[in-house]
Amino acid sequence: MSTFRQMLAAALAMFALSAIPATQAVAAGPGATAQRDIAPIPDDYFVPGRMQGKTVLVTGGARGIGRMSSIRAAREGANVVVADVLEKEGSATVAEIRAFGGKAIFVRTDVRSTADCDRMVEETVKAFGRLDVALNAAGVMDAVPPADAVDVKRQRNQIFASIHEATDEYWQTTLDVNATGVFKSMRSELRQMLKQGQGGAIVNIGSIAGLTGLSGNPAYVASKHAVTGITRNAAIDYAPYGIRVNSVNMAATETPMTEAAFSKVRAVQQERAADPSLAGMPNMGMLKTQSLLMFADSKHRQATPAEQAAVILFLLSQEASNITGAVWATDGGWTAY
Repeated sequence: MSTFRQMLAAALAMFALSAIPATQAVAAGPGATAQRDIAPIPDDYFVPGRMQGKTVLVTGGARGIGRMSSIRAAREGANVVVADVLEKEGSATVAEIRAFGGKAIFVRTDVRSTADCDRMVEETVKAFGRLDVALNAAGVMDAVPPADAVDVKRQRNQIFASIHEATDEYWQTTLDVNATGVFKSMRSELRQMLKQGQGGAIVNIGSIAGLTGLSGNPAYVASKHAVTGITRNAAIDYAPYGIRVNSVNMAATETPMTEAAFSKVRAVQQERAADPSLAGMPNMGMLKTQSLLMFADSKHRQATPAEQAAVILFLLSQEASNITGAVWATDGGWTAY
C-alpha cells in the first residue's frame, strides 16, 4: 500500500464520511446565539430572461456542474449545446431541456481532439447561428474513464498517485483532458467569437487544486493550475475584443466525479486497514479536510451543482460585464484559511 493512498484516503474520507464531529447547536438561553445551516439555492432556481437569445456551449455538459449549468442556462432563455463523451447522459440532459420547452442539441466531443473541438463549434453555429458564451466543464480526476465503475484493483495504473508512484497513463490522461482539453476548447471557441466580432464570455471550471496543493493527486493539481494560468492569460489577450474569461474553483461538490473519488478512497482504506505495515504512517492530507461552510454545516454537506451553476451563469451573463481574469473561489471558504 502506497504513501499517497494513505494520505489521500484520510483526507478525502473525511469529506465522504464526515469524520469530524458535527458542530453543536448552542443551547438556548439568555444571550445565546443559535447556530444554523445555510440552505443551498434550489436546483430549479433561475433568473428569467437573463440569457435570452444567447447561445451557450458547455463541454462536460452531460453530468454534474456542466449538466446543471446547461439546464439553468436554458431556463434563462439560452440555446444550449451539450458537448461530452458521455452520449447517453448528454442526450438525457438535452431531453430534459427540451421537455420544458428549451432549445438544446448534443454533440459528442472528446476535448482532447482538435477535430472534435472544432466540430462542436461548427455544430453550434449550424444549429443556432452563432456562439455567444461557453462553459468549459469537461474534466477528470485521474485516468479512469468517466463512464467506468470504480474497481481499484483493476484500475491501479489509472487512479491518482503521488509522484514517485504515478504512471504515465495517469499523468498524461489527466493533463490531456483538464489542461490541453481546456486549451483546445478555448481555441475553437475564441476563433468563432473573434470571427463574429461581437465579444463573448468564457468560464473555465478549475478547482481548489488550481489554487492550492491537494495531497496525493499531482496530475490533477498541475492540470488545474494550468486552467488558472490559461484563464488569466486569455483574459489579457482577449479583453480588447470584448471577450471576458474567468474561472470557478470549487471544493467538494456533489457530482459523479466526486463520488467516484470517494469510492476509490474507501476501497483504498480497506486495503490499508488490512496491511499492518502501514500503521503509523503520516497522513498529510489530515491537516485540512473541510471547507469553512462544510465544517460549519450540521451535516457537513458538500456544495451542490446548483450553487456552482449560480456563479457560473452570473459570470457568463452581462451582469458580470466588469469581471475578467478572475479566479473565483467557489469553495465554501476552503482557501480562506
